[in-house]
Amino acid sequence: MRIPQFSLPEKTIYYNSRQKMALARFQNYMKQLVLQSQAEHKTLIFLCIGSDRATGDCFGPLVGDALSQKIPQRISGVAVYGTLKNPVHALNLEDTIHKIYRSHSNPYIVAIDASLGVPRHIGYVSLGRGPLLPGIGVKKTLPCIGEVAITGIVNTSGNKCHAILQTTKLSTVVELSNFVSTGILQSLQFHPSFQGTI
Repeated sequence: MRIPQFSLPEKTIYYNSRQKMALARFQNYMKQLVLQSQAEHKTLIFLCIGSDRATGDCFGPLVGDALSQKIPQRISGVAVYGTLKNPVHALNLEDTIHKIYRSHSNPYIVAIDASLGVPRHIGYVSLGRGPLLPGIGVKKTLPCIGEVAITGIVNTSGNKCHAILQTTKLSTVVELSNFVSTGILQSLQFHPSFQGTI
């Protein structure tokens, strides 16, 4: 069966995690990414960036935890980097990127991280084509990474970014991480290696 080529829209899409049909729409785009990576014989990499040292920054590791618990390690074609136990953060991001390219000859990287935004977008998930710019919200210069970027908007941006991340509501972060991990896991049902395992 020939799988049609799929491309993400030029503009970033925002999903309100509390809206009824948002998860279905997010899952549909993730399904297309799964099918595209399969058609191009690429390993689908979920690079979940963040740290558990600040509430707002643990979005990525929470997503990574949920994915790694459900994705059997023996299955090829998909890999997860970044969990609460083994986080990927500012100090080891560059080394992790090198490790991904050493371990996978043809990776298709979906980079996942928390972000800060305008007040009306708190509780939203963004999905867009192109690399993630990790650390930009806290004025850090880190390597850009990913063919696709997913962010969970956990709080508002401001001058005291580190303090904002430290005081972010855990319920918001958990809600966003559940939304993203659920959407990804549901989309993986369309990957031939995962049928009947998730």
